[in-house]
Amino acid sequence: MAPLDHTSDKSLLDANFEPGKKNFLHLTDKDGEQPQILLEDSSAGEDSVHDRFIGPLPREGSVGSTSDYVSQSYSYSSILNKSETGYVGLVNQAMTCYLNSLLQTLFMTPEFRNALYKWEFEESEEDPVTSIPYQLQRLFVLLQTSKKRAIETTDVTRSFGWDSSEAWQQHDVQELCRVMFDALEQKWKQTEQADLINELYQGKLKDYVRCLECGYEGWRIDTYLDIPLVIRPYGSSQAFASVEEALHAFIQPEILDGPNQYFCERCKKKCDARKGLRFLHFPYLLTLQLKRFDFDYTTMHRIKLNDRMTFPEELDMSTFIDVEDEKSPQTESCTDSGAENEGSCHSDQMSNDFSNDDGVDEGICLETNSGTEKISKSGLEKNSLIYELFSVMVHSGSAAGGHYYACIKSFSDEQWYSFNDQHVSRITQEDIKKTHGGSSGSRGYYSSAFASSTNAYMLIYRLKDPARNAKFLEVDEYPEHIKNLVQKERELEEQEKRQREIERNTCKIKLFCLHPTKQVMMENKLEVHKDKTLKEAVEMAYKMMDLEEVIPLDCCRLVKYDEFHDYLERSYEGEEDTPMGLLLGGVKSTYMFDLLLETRKPDQVFQSYKPGEVMVKVHVVDLKAESVAAPITVRAYLNQTVTEFKQLISKAIHLPAETMRIVLERCYNDLRLLSVSSKTLKAEGFFRSNKVFVESSETLDYQMAFAESHLWKLLDRHANTIRLFVLLPEQSPGSYSKRTAYQKAGGDSGNVDDDCERVKGPVGSLKSVEAILEESTEKLKSLSLQQQQDGDNGDSSKSTETSDFENIESPLNERDSSASVDNRELEQHIQTSDPENFQSEERSDSDVNNDRSTSSVDSDILSSSHSSDTLCNADNAQMPLANGLDSHSITSSRRTKANEGKKETWDTAEEDSGTDSEYDESGKSRGEMQYMYFKAEPYAADEGSGEGHKWLMVHVDKRITLAAFKQHLEPFVGVLSSHFKVFRVYASNQEFESVRLNETLSSFSDDNKITIRLGRALKKGEYRVKVYQLLVNEQEPCKFLLDAVFAKGMTVRQSKEELIPQLREQCGLELSIDRFRLRKKTWKNPGTVFLDYHIYEEDINISSNWEVFLEVLDGVEKMKSMSQLAVLSRRWKPSEMKLDPFQEVVLESSSVDELREKLSEISGIPLEDIEFAKGRGTFPCDISVLDIHQDLDWNPKVSTLNVWPLYICDDGAVIFYRDKTEELMELTDEQRNELMKKESSRLQKTGHRVTYSPRKEKALKIYLDGAPNKDLTQD
Repeated sequence: MAPLDHTSDKSLLDANFEPGKKNFLHLTDKDGEQPQILLEDSSAGEDSVHDRFIGPLPREGSVGSTSDYVSQSYSYSSILNKSETGYVGLVNQAMTCYLNSLLQTLFMTPEFRNALYKWEFEESEEDPVTSIPYQLQRLFVLLQTSKKRAIETTDVTRSFGWDSSEAWQQHDVQELCRVMFDALEQKWKQTEQADLINELYQGKLKDYVRCLECGYEGWRIDTYLDIPLVIRPYGSSQAFASVEEALHAFIQPEILDGPNQYFCERCKKKCDARKGLRFLHFPYLLTLQLKRFDFDYTTMHRIKLNDRMTFPEELDMSTFIDVEDEKSPQTESCTDSGAENEGSCHSDQMSNDFSNDDGVDEGICLETNSGTEKISKSGLEKNSLIYELFSVMVHSGSAAGGHYYACIKSFSDEQWYSFNDQHVSRITQEDIKKTHGGSSGSRGYYSSAFASSTNAYMLIYRLKDPARNAKFLEVDEYPEHIKNLVQKERELEEQEKRQREIERNTCKIKLFCLHPTKQVMMENKLEVHKDKTLKEAVEMAYKMMDLEEVIPLDCCRLVKYDEFHDYLERSYEGEEDTPMGLLLGGVKSTYMFDLLLETRKPDQVFQSYKPGEVMVKVHVVDLKAESVAAPITVRAYLNQTVTEFKQLISKAIHLPAETMRIVLERCYNDLRLLSVSSKTLKAEGFFRSNKVFVESSETLDYQMAFAESHLWKLLDRHANTIRLFVLLPEQSPGSYSKRTAYQKAGGDSGNVDDDCERVKGPVGSLKSVEAILEESTEKLKSLSLQQQQDGDNGDSSKSTETSDFENIESPLNERDSSASVDNRELEQHIQTSDPENFQSEERSDSDVNNDRSTSSVDSDILSSSHSSDTLCNADNAQMPLANGLDSHSITSSRRTKANEGKKETWDTAEEDSGTDSEYDESGKSRGEMQYMYFKAEPYAADEGSGEGHKWLMVHVDKRITLAAFKQHLEPFVGVLSSHFKVFRVYASNQEFESVRLNETLSSFSDDNKITIRLGRALKKGEYRVKVYQLLVNEQEPCKFLLDAVFAKGMTVRQSKEELIPQLREQCGLELSIDRFRLRKKTWKNPGTVFLDYHIYEEDINISSNWEVFLEVLDGVEKMKSMSQLAVLSRRWKPSEMKLDPFQEVVLESSSVDELREKLSEISGIPLEDIEFAKGRGTFPCDISVLDIHQDLDWNPKVSTLNVWPLYICDDGAVIFYRDKTEELMELTDEQRNELMKKESSRLQKTGHRVTYSPRKEKALKIYLDGAPNKDLTQD
């Protein structure tokens, strides 16, 4: 690539440009300098669009003219290089435009900048990270010396103690100014700059009241840092036209008469008086805040006043000062607030929009004990108070939000500039006038909450005094520590520039590598300089992938790779010395390809990959061994025929091409036999990366139709087989084979009956369940007896009665385990068996709820959301899968004649027990049998799985049903499938039980984990129920007790009888049956009280994952009928600011009058003084005592409880009540703050949010120690 000589006189044709074609130019750096855009004549610069731009810049990417694309603002160099104005901008972190505007104003103030430079930081005394003055020094040095277009402010905000979230908080620039000045004063204590803020910005005024009868005047001296000027007087539709007019209104006195009369100390009575403010002293730097934000009491919204208010370039303040009044008569009352009230004017007019009322501190709380400050004359004559404007902070937007930027006049060249975050440009006096506000046309001004306009918000003037007006320090005038800081920052910036240059020439691309021993695909990012050679890049990738101890370097190479298609695009033979920039097509932000670090064995050679080839992964199939080998990669061309492709594969795998069958897997389980020899690979559907299966044998299977061949079945099985990791119980009772042997040794299965009798806890108490289940239970018993006689399993009628298998003490644990089947592989093709062999299993696990250790998420919903593509029909009918295949249930290929024609058979257990029926009852039984693959072998899990745990690695056909899967696991668990539960492990180790036995494993995927837990599965009509204790007056009213089993047809009293011994043994609760009740639980809310005679599934709907409250009673149960209503009442005592404990009130009807009578009865409040309100939210409906008196809907005008706005139709509603004659306690600010903190702490512990808040906006704070303290009073 030959460079073009820009000084040559050659034409483009002579320079080898081709006419009529696209010609590409490569723009590169020359002599290490970045490309620059040639600027036009600088004389026209002032009139250019960018120089005169004022206001928020359009966002990058917005629609604009074609000139946008050649604008300096969008060029690479302009982003890095300083603006042509010579000034440096500030980067907006997110919403820190208000901070940028203030910082630029302070930087452009000579007196402030010079004083800041004279302060010297002592690193031994303070951490530089948290030192606000030092970070401001660094920022100012960078603004003055940096070559960048804009610099960051993160170091400054970090010194404020702010984190990244503060960057997303929008604040008021005047608020920031006051808080920052307070922070600087604290940091500058006992230094030369201790009084700098006061010397520059502080003024004094007199707040006076003069009696109109005797002339007595009471006054006090206040200090101020800024003067807030009202835009539009309260109640007026006419705004002040100018700043001068607003200043006159500021000092205009008001007459106190009528009910507002002033008590005169001299007259000893209330008299008419004049109240007002007088300026005594103006600061050197005068700050005026235009109060454009107000509150509209009509719409109850904050609004922005966009009225026009002019301000002069020179402001004469001599007309507003009263020099003669600086000394007050000795006989008059005088109080001097001094520095205590600094920054606040103590006047209704001077209160700003962001007040710190209600005890919320804004900024830094200072406790100073300054004495009376004597007033001295400024020494300036009235005609010398001429101020010149040099900073206008502009707000663009509405009261809901907006953008700040600053227009600042430089005292060096008297030129105005717009500092708009990172953009700095020249502006004119005409642009300043545009910030006066208002608009053209008949509308005049905007006053809605979201009306947006751009206008001045804060003005800063400097006194014109040649004796005091300073100039910026020259470089040779810098103090020595600033010179050192300048040098340090320059070195850092040069280092950053070099690093940025390296980054700009670094290729960053994804790197993959298949680990040669672990066979795991590793991923990383390769960052290589564009001038590094391919050989050097291979060495870098080799070290990055940690292959030094695994394989020699010469056994590795880099190839072009497409990770998405798993396709090797090309190799780079003979290009070891080629720079990576050329190989990769230059330095780009993203690449359309990746790199693969390919490895080989020392005795192998690398294959050449050419562009245009397709990659084929060939799996060799062995029909006799029924195995599919690992893939071998070959390269082919799309225009090759199938015959040529067979010859290619034959050479690679050494199999005869004559009998070769090739099957292409185009997508998941879409198998296509390549049978037409003359077709090309492209016609057969080959793409960049392909997967084929090859078989070459002379068996008769070659002659069969492909869909019926052994090859198809084997590949179908291979495609549907997944690998699962199964965690067995920690103490398994023993293997199924040993259990069977133990039974045979005893002569019959009676030994198992004896084992099952060793269950801890009462067994006889559960016999009531058997009596309730009636016909379905009798059928279950008969099947269990038949299984006992056949010796097929160890289940018995007694074992089915036990409530939980976890407490069985099996003697098998004491026997030798040398013959355990856990150490063998089980690989078998299971022929569908008779349903009676595991009939009880299908029934038992159909409605199991989550284990106690699992989440409260509904497992039925979870199972539904992760359900398989199809479900196995109990009648073995074909059901279509999403992939188009047919699935047959392995659980029932045929039925016995005894079950034929019966509608209610074993496969309807799920429907009866509350779980959705997941099969098609219309399906017909087929004689075909489905083979489902299952292979299990011991697996050594990672460390940390715990001692005593055993893992299985299971390869299984995912079309198998959960019932059949559990059957296969029986020999490894050591118990029948009806006595263990299957939990699927999700992310974050969350476990959810799989309960639908007719559902397949299609929702599972490779390497999913499964946990097996011992425990009796539920029988038909049974439900596992979680029992929680309701503690209405405790901090945590909901406490988990235990898992219980309730059955369809059981009464509430019967379930209570069964709970009593479980509560005694598991929870230590000794309860009598008449001293507790059960009631509905909805989330944390107590609901309907269940009466003893209620029957589950008849009077009470019961479902999967059911939860119930157990409530201990103080006395005899008052609820006797469903017509009664139980509510929870709580008295609010406003005079004490506290809530009494809950008391239950049982009503005979829904009458409000009856509720009032009951509340009057338990509280002693007269009936006519009772007021009540319904609680809001989740039980216990907690609310702050600061809010309850006014926030609730007290005393609704209704006669019954079951209508709006109460809607109390069920037990458990919360009612607050009070005595309407009781007065609310008067709180001081200190008491309110203390109470609010206590309430905040209390409600946060109970999980309820504090609704009381004195303000919605987050207060702006600067933390002097650099670390914010958590304030519970903040939202």
